[in-house]
Amino acid sequence: MTTTRDLTEAQHAVLREHATERPFTSPLNDEKRAGDFRCAGCGALLYVSDTKYESGSGWPSFYDAVPDAVATTTDTSHGMTRTEVHCATCEGHLGHVFPDGPRPTGLRHCINGLALEFEPKD
Repeated sequence: MTTTRDLTEAQHAVLREHATERPFTSPLNDEKRAGDFRCAGCGALLYVSDTKYESGSGWPSFYDAVPDAVATTTDTSHGMTRTEVHCATCEGHLGHVFPDGPRPTGLRHCINGLALEFEPKD
C-alpha cells in the first residue's frame, strides 16, 4: 500500500505547493542507470528508466509514464496555459508535459527531480 511520506521543505514546496526547482539542480537529471522513478510523496511507481531521455531542459524528462501512474490538469499560472502532471495516487505536483518530445509518444514529461526518488535495478 502506498502512503504519504515525510517530505523535506523543498519536496513539500514542489509536491504540495506546485513550486518548480531550478533547472540543472537535480542529480536525477543526469541519472543514466536502469531503474524506477517513484513519487517522493507516496512511493508510487511513475516512470521507468527506459523512457527517460536528455531533453536539454534542465529537468529529468521522460517520453511516457507508467500506465495510469500520472494524471494531468490544465495549469494557467504565470500567464500561460500548460498541462500539469501530478501523481495519480497522492496528487503531488510533478511538473508539466509538452508536445515536443521524441517518438514514440512525441511527449516530454518535464519533471521536478525533487518530486522523484530513484530506485536502481540490481
